[in-house]
Amino acid sequence: MSSLLTNSTAMTALQTLRSVSSQLATTQTRISTGQRVSTASDNAAYWSIATSMRADNAALSAVSDSLGLSAATVDTEYTALTSVVGDSTGGLTKLQSLLVEAKTAGIDRAKIQADVTQIQQQMKGTADAATFNGVNWLSTTTATPTTVNLVSSYSRVGGTPTTGSIGLTVANYSLYTSSTSGILDTVSGGASVNTIDITSLTDSSTDQTTLDGYIAKVTAAINSVASAAANLGAVKNRISTNTDFVKSLMDSVDRGIGQLVDADMNQESTRLSALQVQQQLGVQALSIANGSSQSILSLFR
Repeated sequence: MSSLLTNSTAMTALQTLRSVSSQLATTQTRISTGQRVSTASDNAAYWSIATSMRADNAALSAVSDSLGLSAATVDTEYTALTSVVGDSTGGLTKLQSLLVEAKTAGIDRAKIQADVTQIQQQMKGTADAATFNGVNWLSTTTATPTTVNLVSSYSRVGGTPTTGSIGLTVANYSLYTSSTSGILDTVSGGASVNTIDITSLTDSSTDQTTLDGYIAKVTAAINSVASAAANLGAVKNRISTNTDFVKSLMDSVDRGIGQLVDADMNQESTRLSALQVQQQLGVQALSIANGSSQSILSLFR
C-alpha cells in the first residue's frame, strides 16, 4: 500500500546513506592522519601495543643521547691519557728518555731537571684540563664519584623495564687525586712521578741507583697510563657499537609500529573514491524515495 506516514524505501535509502557517510568519515580520518589506528576506539589492542612501543622508543632515544654524552666524556679522558703517555717530544715517554740521559756521567742534571719540571707541569695541566661537562676522571677530588655508570641500553620484557650500563672505576684512570693516590702522584721511594727532582744527584753509585728507581717508576707509570688508555679505547668502541645498535633498534621499532597502525594510502584512496560515488548514489536514491510520496497527491485530484 501507499503510506504517507511510513516510507520504507526512504528509510532504507537513509540507512544506507548513513552507513556510507560513516565509512567515508573513517576513510577521511585515516587519510588526514596517515593512520588506520589513531585512537583506542579504532583498535584497542593495536593502539595499546603501539603506545607502549612509542614509549620504548622514547626511552631508546634518551639512551642514544646518553651514549652521545658518554662518548664525548670518554673521548676527552682518552685523549688526555694518550697525551700524558706522550712521545719523543713530551709526556711520560720523553720524561723516561730524559732520566736515562741523566745517567750519563758528568752531565748537567740541573738543566735536564728544567725539562723534567716542564713535562711534570704539562702532564698536570693536561689532567686538569681533561674535563667535559664538569666531569674529570684524571684529576679527581673528594667530590668525584668512585664509580661511574654509563647508560648503554634499554629493554622491556612484559611490564619489566631493564636499563643496561657500562661500569667504570674512576681510580683506574686517576692520575692525580686529592689524597695523592693517583698513578702520577703516588709517593714511593721518597718521590712520585710528579715530584721527581734530579738536580742534586751526582755520579755516585747511590744516586745512580736513585735514578734507576726513578726510571723504573716512570716506566711503570707509562704501563699504567697506557693500560688505562687502552681500557678507555675499548669502552669507546663499545659505546660506538651500542650507539649504532640503538639507532637501528629505534628504526626497527618505528617500522613495527607502522605495520600496526599506519594506513595503506593506496587502499584508502581507492576506498575514498568508491565511497564518494556511493554517497552520491545514496543521496540520489533518497531523493527518489522521498519523491515517491508526491504520487499520492494524484489520488486526490
